[in-house]
Amino acid sequence: MKVMVTGAAGFIGSTLCEDLLARGDEIVAVDNFNDFYEPARKRANIAGFRDHSRCVFAEADITDALRQVRVALLEADVALPVVKDFIAAVRERAVGQEVLRSVTPGQMVIKIVHDQMVEMLGGDGAAIDLAGTPPVAILMVGLQGSGKTTTCAKLGLRLQRRDKKKVLLASLDVFRPAAQQQLAVLGRQADVATVPAVLGEQPLAIARRAMETGRREGFDVVILDTAGRLHSDTELMAEAAAVRDAVGPTETLLVADALTGQDAVTLAREFHDKVGITGIVLTRVDGDARGGAALSMRAVTGRPIKLLGVGEKLDALEVFQAERVAGRILGMGDVVGLVERAAETVDEAEAAMMAAKMAKGRFTLDDMARQLSQVRKMGDIQGLLGMLPGVGRFKQQIARANVDDKTIARQEAVILSMTLAERRNSKILNASRRRRIAAGSGTSVQEVNRLLKQYQQMNAMMKKVGKMGKKGMARAGGLPPGFMPPLPPVR
Repeated sequence: MKVMVTGAAGFIGSTLCEDLLARGDEIVAVDNFNDFYEPARKRANIAGFRDHSRCVFAEADITDALRQVRVALLEADVALPVVKDFIAAVRERAVGQEVLRSVTPGQMVIKIVHDQMVEMLGGDGAAIDLAGTPPVAILMVGLQGSGKTTTCAKLGLRLQRRDKKKVLLASLDVFRPAAQQQLAVLGRQADVATVPAVLGEQPLAIARRAMETGRREGFDVVILDTAGRLHSDTELMAEAAAVRDAVGPTETLLVADALTGQDAVTLAREFHDKVGITGIVLTRVDGDARGGAALSMRAVTGRPIKLLGVGEKLDALEVFQAERVAGRILGMGDVVGLVERAAETVDEAEAAMMAAKMAKGRFTLDDMARQLSQVRKMGDIQGLLGMLPGVGRFKQQIARANVDDKTIARQEAVILSMTLAERRNSKILNASRRRRIAAGSGTSVQEVNRLLKQYQQMNAMMKKVGKMGKKGMARAGGLPPGFMPPLPPVR
């Protein structure tokens, strides 16, 4: 049987080829697919799938696959020494592994790689240790600008809401201007108590006063926010160690930016050796970082990743889930996370109203503006695209097309610059009206025309869905054509 394959990507494309070859199909490769076809053909022939019901991996069978895994890990900013150890562990696990006829070598390698990564990440996040005589102390350490102070407020809010604990926040940062005031403001927003600042008081004295206040006023948990420091600053490291010795925290959490990159190994090792951490909190996971820092720091310290900061709001703190982070690191996306984020931000009543309109084939520019607004509420558009499987291959095309939050905001501004009558009936938008809208939204006439073309494509699709009824709603999955700015062709 002759099969035409288009649009496949990277490792997944290679696996698809192997599956087709194993069935004995002939592949007609288009859309720049030859890069992935040839390695797949070699591996499928080596495995001898056409002649054997069972086979085992030889080392040569997995070399090409592991080369692609190595590239994926390095692109995700996993530290090079950790990549080498990981590849060696996967190779040892894979060689000699028995493979059934129904599973191709590429698919088996993907499973082994994914399982090994979940194992290295340590499974799902461990709970915050609150065992001890109240008040128990939680010491927060990390680099400058890693989001430590905000994370303290998020953690305080989480412990109060979910664990029903009485929490006290204390800032030990006497170096950064207004650091103590920032924590006080965040505490008021989260409705979490904070220790009042005393001018000239040193970090160790603040920590002792916070613990004494906690004991006297019946607090269950005291969260201590230390000053941000460089991992090469021995004086501040010694200060953090002195605070640890004085209060005896049940948890010492390293707060690290998910965009840390190759420096994650040095950062984690220095804090673990000099202060002694019990867990890791990753911030800015909602951005375009794929989470390589998580694997690097877990591998170096052996300490679990406990929490993930997934937004700027004070309730945007989630428990770490290894399988989802492993999928992002390998470029497989995080569809579950995307669906959860949509469920949190999309208003159910508004969604039901939109579904009713779609069922009738009605779709106006007002509806398009509401959809754009909902996408913006879900967070950084680059982060959202990173949660979709297979998008990694189009990273350069997306960058050239300038698909970002500003693009969505400009499209929304164009629609909001129209009158109510224009939004309800786009047919009245003549040349003079389009020039007025462009001037009012700070865009060009070309951008207005491009948006209207996208709207027309979406409107045409909605009418087709309306004619098909409820079954059409189910069949029309995915983003409507024209919803995002057009991407340049893959060359």
